[in-house]
Amino acid sequence: MPPQWLFNMQSKYPAFDRSRLNIRPLADRAHDMDLGYLLELDQQVAEADQRLRESLAVIAPRLVTGDQGARILMMGAHVIKSGVSRQVIDLLRHGAFTHVAMNGAGAIHDFELARIGATTESVARYIRTGEFGLWEETSILNDWAVDAAQLGLGLGENFGRRIVAEKLPHRDVSILANAYELDIPVTLHVGVGYDITHEHPNCDGAAYGEASYRDFLVYTKAVESLEGGIMVSLGSAIMGPEVYLKALAMARNVAHQEGRRIANFMTAVFDLVPIQGDVHSELPKSDPGYYFRPHKTILVRTVADGGQSLYVCGDHRVTVPALRKAVLAAADSRAE
Repeated sequence: MPPQWLFNMQSKYPAFDRSRLNIRPLADRAHDMDLGYLLELDQQVAEADQRLRESLAVIAPRLVTGDQGARILMMGAHVIKSGVSRQVIDLLRHGAFTHVAMNGAGAIHDFELARIGATTESVARYIRTGEFGLWEETSILNDWAVDAAQLGLGLGENFGRRIVAEKLPHRDVSILANAYELDIPVTLHVGVGYDITHEHPNCDGAAYGEASYRDFLVYTKAVESLEGGIMVSLGSAIMGPEVYLKALAMARNVAHQEGRRIANFMTAVFDLVPIQGDVHSELPKSDPGYYFRPHKTILVRTVADGGQSLYVCGDHRVTVPALRKAVLAAADSRAE
């Protein structure tokens, strides 16, 4: 047994004292986005070009195929900032996805829209004065993270539950709230220090770790059912590919022990970054594009044993509404 003194150590390094922070209300913040920027469901947007239509013609049928496999949506925060929350929610209502995964920033934007009908601050403006991220109401999410840990819930489930329970005034545009009411799991994959909520004095790192790790396990459970299904990544350059990669490794580890395979599924990446060359081939390490994880991880490596992958490059404000229309059309065709 290790000596007792090993368990009585104190760090020799000083830590920042959060009690010195000045926290201001959201009413004092200038917002770069509000409800007026959100697209209505059938609002006219730029027409999908031929390449986009061809890709969606392959993707959409996989999202309306019933119980053939999990249909997972992983999304970055910029998707919400693009004003397409209503389109994502409508896809959930039509059963296109059985699981949603977001990062911490996505949950923050979703919560702020639900609470005050606005979100997004100018980093360039507020980092100069040291005010960036330090807004009173947003820190409520830290209390909800503690709730989640104490109740044995994941972050996504509890955040959606609380938005609904608190009857936040704009919860109709909350992906978290709508998914909770539809019984569709939303998992939040949080990196410590990544989000503005971590700046606040009431942030409990242990609670975030426990609740977000539970979300990771809930997500991994969904990946176990990916055979015959589809995983769509919307604008997530880091969280999406990295969380998916580890979860798939765990799911395949168990599947191999049980004589099963998780190989016949589709992946689709929607992003703004142009990919040079063949999207189905890994670039050499000498090419900066090699380090764009959605390409090598989602489009190449994880589908190498029988899967299919597609890349959709474009503005989420165009591609997500186009995806919704394609899914609705595919559902109508299937019903005929």
